[in-house]
Order: sequence, then C-alpha cells, then structure tokens
Amino acid sequence: MNNPHLQANGRDFSPLARAAAPALLAVALAGCAGPPVLERQVLGYDEVTSRLDQKLLLLNIARTDNGKPVHFTSTSTIAATFNWTTTLGVGGEWHRTAGDSFLGLNAGTGASENPTFSIHPLSGQAFTERVLTPFKDQSYEFLVFQGGAIDRVTRLLASGIEVQNADGSFARFIGNDPARPDEYTEFRRIATHLRWLNDSRKLFVRTLVFEEPIAPALKAAPSAADVINAEKEGLQWRRTADGAYQLTRFQAGRVVVMNIDPMSLGNQARFELNERIKRNPRGFVYLDVRPDGPGGDFAIRGAIKLRSMLQMLAFVANGARAVPEFDVAPDPRTGPTAENPRSALHITISETPPTTIASVDFAGRSYSVGDTQWDRSTFAMLGDLFQTAVGEVKGVDLPITISK
Repeated sequence: MNNPHLQANGRDFSPLARAAAPALLAVALAGCAGPPVLERQVLGYDEVTSRLDQKLLLLNIARTDNGKPVHFTSTSTIAATFNWTTTLGVGGEWHRTAGDSFLGLNAGTGASENPTFSIHPLSGQAFTERVLTPFKDQSYEFLVFQGGAIDRVTRLLASGIEVQNADGSFARFIGNDPARPDEYTEFRRIATHLRWLNDSRKLFVRTLVFEEPIAPALKAAPSAADVINAEKEGLQWRRTADGAYQLTRFQAGRVVVMNIDPMSLGNQARFELNERIKRNPRGFVYLDVRPDGPGGDFAIRGAIKLRSMLQMLAFVANGARAVPEFDVAPDPRTGPTAENPRSALHITISETPPTTIASVDFAGRSYSVGDTQWDRSTFAMLGDLFQTAVGEVKGVDLPITISK
C-alpha cells in the first residue's frame, strides 16, 4: 500500500530538486574551472613579457635614433597567487504534513588573483657587462649552429673584419658601416660569400678541439697507478713521435670559420692555430677562407670583430635614417644565394603604427620592424641576443616590486 505522505512529500521535493540541480551543476563546473583559468593566465603573462621585450628593443632603437641614451629594465619575476573557493550549504525540514516540508540550498564560488612583478633597472657593472661588452665568439657559433643564416648573423653581430697577416698581425680593417661605402661594400661581399659557402655545405663554423700537453714529456713509461690517476682526472698519456710519454687533456679552444674542416688538421696544427687566435680577445671570431679550399679564389684571413648590444642597437638605429644601408651585388666569384636584402634589419618610421610583429611610439613617431620574413627573422635573432645579454638580472641593488 502506498504511503500518501511519501507521495505528497515526493511531489513537494521534486520542484526543489529540479531547482537545485542548476546550482549543483554550477558548483561542480566551478571546481573544474581552476586549471583552464590558470592555463590562460600563465600563457597571458608569458605573452605580455614577450611583448615587453620586443617593445623594449624597439624603444631603445628609437632612443638611439633620437640621440637619447638607452635604458634597460628586466621583468625578472612574476609571482601570481590564484585562489578559487566554492561553498555549498543545504538546509531543510521534513514534516509528515504535506506542504510543511522545505529544502534550502546556498551555493557560491569565488576567484582571486594577486600578481607581483619585480622589475630591475640595469645599471653599473651589470650594464657594462651586458650592454657595453662585445659578445663572445660562442654567441656567433650558437646562432649559426641553431640555423641562423651566416650572412644575417655576420651583418648584425659584426662591426667589421680585421684582415691579418700570416703571423696573425694586423693588416687592415673592413668596417661594416655604410658611412664608409668602400669598406661596407667589401664587408657585404664577404658576408654573402660566407652565406654561399655555408649553404653549399662547404663552410665550417666550430670550436677548435685539441689535446693540450700539461706537463713535460717523460722518457720512461708511466706506471699503472699514473695511468689510473690520469683517467680519474680526465687526462690521458700519449706516446709521442720520438717515443716519449706526454700527459695531455682535451681542450676546447676558440671558434673558427673555415672553408676546410679544422678536424682535418693535425692535433699540433690545431693547438698552434688556437695559440695564435688567443692573441685576440673573445670578441673576435677567427676567419680563414683558404685558397686551396672551396671558394678559395675569394680568399681572406683574419677575424670577425663582434659588437656589443649597444653597438647593434646603434647600427640598426643609424640604418633607419641617419646612415641607411644600400644594395651590394655579390662578388663575381660568389655563387648564387637565396637572398641579399639591403638592410640587416629594416626599421620603419611612420606617423601611424602598421600591423607588424612589433611597434612602439616615441617622439611622435612609430617605430616598427619591417614586414618581411628577413626582417622578422633578424628581429627574432636580436631578441635572442637580448635575452642572453639582459634576460636574467641578478645582484641588482634597486629592484622595483609592484603588487596588485
């Protein structure tokens, strides 16, 4: 027999249950909303930081173009606290008398975000080391190794080429400066020649590796204990041509750009070459296009002199208006290349900002990256160099912290 009270109460509670269902669903969805919101916020902060770096580069190019000093800041940390809360309250009474029963439902969700930004102005010794000091030869090698076109890397990163005599002494300098048209033309043709050789897989850009003697040679053979101890220290005993025993270690030396494989040279030749290269600071990349190698009819021996971050920004800024670059045809001895644009990085100055990869307003003008694949790639490479120079700032005395 059916209970009338239960039937009545079932009819009373059914509307309440239907009314409560959307609220319960909302609470359940709110519990699942946290991860997607967190994903959007993290990606949003990353995008903002990326745009800030792009605009900071363009802003300093604009400052240089207008004769103003550069200034760098780094957003070193972004700490954001996310808080999601969900509350659910249920209350009710049930009576045997129909119509007296009720159900109360209270549901709520909340979300909060508290970001904290740390901004570090770059000054003092950090400014000298990161902005004024020329890049080292490893930076040149890394960019080429990562697939950067060698003429793009050379035109942006090099201030010129120091031509050297056979003994490594200075002969003359070829500047990468449009204000010196003859030198600039010669420099551009060398850069294009390197591009052709590299695209043809006939150019080697790598670090010299050789075995370096660390102690005088011995006439007697080393003992077993000496051999074991040497291996523990990463050293090796080698038998020389005259029968002596030499304690050596593998050493990574300087970066070279050559039209022959440097590993085809003997160990002693690589060691002596590195000793000669070491006369120049680390801001020089050894260059040797030999007459007996591919492309040797356009031979050159010397060192590529690298710029600092400040010098690169000044070069790009001067090319925008003061001393623009100009077209240079390849040398007749150079084979065909895919591209040979006029500017290493073209900066457009206009009244209104075009839709490009990046732009910034300064002194009533809009500065933006040229809308070509070459310019976008060069600007991306400049951003990579910017990250290596200014991207991580430690030990700065006056960080600026902003909390919201």
